[in-house]
Amino acid sequence: MKQNIHPKYGEAKVTCACGNSFMSGSVNPELRVDVCSKCHPFFTGQQRNLAARGRIEKFNKRYNVEEK
Repeated sequence: MKQNIHPKYGEAKVTCACGNSFMSGSVNPELRVDVCSKCHPFFTGQQRNLAARGRIEKFNKRYNVEEK
């Protein structure tokens, strides 16, 4: 590795839009993210289908699918 060309890598505080914060490694001392594992639908199991609600109902009606 060449000397004195790489940025300093260290601890970084990551803050999510939902208010969750945790420590990680980065060249920046502080990071702000929109989605984390506490609020992401894949990890929480909650789907936000508000925008697609009409299309989902139309599909369910067309193929006689019962909603849960």
